Amino acid sequence: MTPNTRYAFPGPDNVTRVELDNGIVVLVYENHSVQSVYLTGSLHAGSIYENSEKTGLAAMTASALMHGTQRRDFDALHAELEDIGADLGFGAGVHRISFSGKALVEDLDVVVDILADTLRNPVFPPEHIERLRGERLTALHYYRQDTRWLTARAFQETLYPRHHAYHHDILGTMTTIPAIHQEDMRAFHQTHYGPRAMTIVIAGAIDTAKAILTVRQHLDGWTNPHQPAIAQLPDITSPTTTQRIMTAVSGKTQSDIMIGTLGPSRFAPDFQAANLANSILGQFGLMGRIGDVVREREGMAYYAGSYLEGGFGPGAWSISAGVDPANVERTIELCIQEIRRLVAEPVGAEDLADNQSYFTGHLPLQLESCQGIGLTLHLMESYRLGLDYLAKYHDIIYGLTREDLLAAAQRYLNPDALVITIAGPNHS
Repeated sequence: MTPNTRYAFPGPDNVTRVELDNGIVVLVYENHSVQSVYLTGSLHAGSIYENSEKTGLAAMTASALMHGTQRRDFDALHAELEDIGADLGFGAGVHRISFSGKALVEDLDVVVDILADTLRNPVFPPEHIERLRGERLTALHYYRQDTRWLTARAFQETLYPRHHAYHHDILGTMTTIPAIHQEDMRAFHQTHYGPRAMTIVIAGAIDTAKAILTVRQHLDGWTNPHQPAIAQLPDITSPTTTQRIMTAVSGKTQSDIMIGTLGPSRFAPDFQAANLANSILGQFGLMGRIGDVVREREGMAYYAGSYLEGGFGPGAWSISAGVDPANVERTIELCIQEIRRLVAEPVGAEDLADNQSYFTGHLPLQLESCQGIGLTLHLMESYRLGLDYLAKYHDIIYGLTREDLLAAAQRYLNPDALVITIAGPNHS
């Protein structure tokens, strides 16, 4: 990648960032090669703000936003979007609820108006809450027979202590979902939905000044004096010994495995070093070294790879695999061998160069659409990477050395202190 192409990325010269008086940050990127506009953003109202007796409340609240407001009932709200071929939706995470939508540029005002209405004035119709509750309980009932979901749940619950937000499932449980009622959702909304630390990104064939004015007209007057400070995660430490959890599920022909520990947050100085190391371990090509050894050489896995979560807190650095129950122990042994290798010796120079080329070569593909640009700008704002991040990205990645990757792997991965979870037929 040449320097000239690097500086054509979205950056300080072509992205406008404005903070409204109420704390909403608006980022706008003009792209007049399309006729549409993509909108995305988030605010801090995720599951970290709910108590353990009401897990699933944040996700239920977010899901109910599009089911009616003081100005529009469910049918009117969705008809208005359908009439202009636009869409808008919400999702929930641990820290934030997110939203995204797309429309023709002339219809941006309609989408922002509906966004503001659903964020500020939801009514949580009881009959729709019951429908959402039924859907959530049905999904949870299904997941209880899904070995991949079960092993991931056991992994999170073992790696993170009960008082930590990452311990709990944002979807809730079969016990907590029936306990969530309209008044709970109203109270959660009234307390936690507000403009402080909210981000809106708009990318597409829009005039910047008009986009910012549109947001101001619909959201600049929004305030919430009850909105609490951004929640902070408690300090936790990595496992000091290996812990192994088996979840037996009868009638299954596959076992799913997770092996891992705490990794870096997205704010950690060595996140990108760990990210590259993880790519070599279980992502690049046909899922890196893990895929090569477990799947290609030994022929034991239906899928196998490693994952680095990052995020606001220390996410998991884990290996996942789906195997025949007879191959569980051998798969675990091979995966731990690859962890030992990663922390014992620097990666090969060719492996590093290949992954650096992949990381920097893949970036322009992420920015080919307004959606890709919008999501990337939102990530940059969320993790305070700066508007010049994309221009610096090539140098950041190529500035990493084999020793940097080794140091990151050694800092986070201890092959003798891992969480290992298995879900499937009892193979012992």
